[in-house]
Amino acid sequence: MSTDTSRLAVTIEEVAAAAGVSRSTVSRVVNGSTAVSPTALEAVQRAITALNYVPNRAARSLASRQTQAIGLIVPEDTTRFFGDPFFASIVSGINARLNRSDYVLNLFIASDDPGDKTTSYVRSGAVDGAIIVSHHTSDTFIDRIAAAVPVVYGGRPVRERERNYYVDVDNVRGGRDATAYLIERGHRRIGTITGPLTMPAGIDRLRGYREALAAAGLEEGAVEDGGFTADGGADAMRRILDRGEVPDALFVASDLMARGALAVLAAAGLRVPDDIAIIGFDDSPVATSVTPQLTTMRQPSFEQGQRMASILLDLLAGKDPRHVTILDTTLVVRDSV
Repeated sequence: MSTDTSRLAVTIEEVAAAAGVSRSTVSRVVNGSTAVSPTALEAVQRAITALNYVPNRAARSLASRQTQAIGLIVPEDTTRFFGDPFFASIVSGINARLNRSDYVLNLFIASDDPGDKTTSYVRSGAVDGAIIVSHHTSDTFIDRIAAAVPVVYGGRPVRERERNYYVDVDNVRGGRDATAYLIERGHRRIGTITGPLTMPAGIDRLRGYREALAAAGLEEGAVEDGGFTADGGADAMRRILDRGEVPDALFVASDLMARGALAVLAAAGLRVPDDIAIIGFDDSPVATSVTPQLTTMRQPSFEQGQRMASILLDLLAGKDPRHVTILDTTLVVRDSV
């Protein structure tokens, strides 16, 4: 992906011609006006994406660096954002890197609307670039943001393209290593509580779990989606127990979900690890705050935040950083296995 001034050559008139609308209609779309028909809005957005058009105000901002602001866009609700230690670690890493620059960080929690408010703000030239984390397949508005400013994704994008820049952990390997460790410990009826399967992290950790079972010639155990929350993990654990499918081990794709599962197991009179072994994912503070303390896959979230910020700063400086950065996960053995 090039960040030189050639990307600014597309004019608003060219966008209007491609969309088959007037210049003023394009201007209204770019400025976030609601006085545009749905048909015209779709046509203009399609033309903007196809031509890689950057609105004039955003272009001037990128050229002059007048805003000195970066947007962190999180398509989640506030409960999940403030309740999951993963986000705190990511933000800390981003902020640590930005502290060594002239840029400030603006936070956008974009779950209460379809992204229109956030998109309009970003496209107005209010920020020079964006970091997008925890996105789902339904979050199509992020494509409009990526058409306006340089973007770095936290995690593999749901619609991966050659021009994307992203920093991820090796979620497939993490899921595979966690499940393989349970197999090595002699477990054979191994279930999993997954993250949302609308997110690459949820999909990839489930894939790793399945690969490890297949390599060992074992059948897949109980699989339930826990939504990457403690309540979701508890509900998933109840569904497994209610079906009478009591595994001898579980790979749980986040520490928060594991905390919820542990509470349900304790209420059901099942002991961890004597009756059922559990491995989580994250190595967040949650892992050492529960009883027993969680064996878990550590992901370097703070480093991920730093790397994302560094890549975006390089893009804004006109450099050409690597498109894909994959960080390793590490098994941390504690008391739950």
